[in-house]
Amino acid sequence: MADHEEHDEGLVEEIGHVIDDARNYAQAEIAFQKTRAALAGRTVGIAAGFVILALILLHIALLALAVGLVIALAPLVSIWGAIAIVVGALLVLTGYLLLKARARARKLAGLFAKDQPAQGEPS
Repeated sequence: MADHEEHDEGLVEEIGHVIDDARNYAQAEIAFQKTRAALAGRTVGIAAGFVILALILLHIALLALAVGLVIALAPLVSIWGAIAIVVGALLVLTGYLLLKARARARKLAGLFAKDQPAQGEPS
């Protein structure tokens, strides 16, 4: 009987070690995931900064292109004609892009409408 009790105490001790190991593993995993999340957040922030900088530079480049087009067209049609052509072309392009965006927004709204099937799907 004493041998059976020693065996039970050894088993209980081993189970205690397993529980301690599992707790240590869980704490280490949580610490790892927190570190990984912090690194991911920092990386996303840096990437967002690069995207913002790229958009600013793109904006400057487009402004330079517009000014360059005005300068290039000025000898052909006068400065006011060149400005009218460049601004008119930019407004037409803007209108086209807005129409395309509106069409996409309507398509997106149709995907989420409950009472209407989305375009291209059978009724």
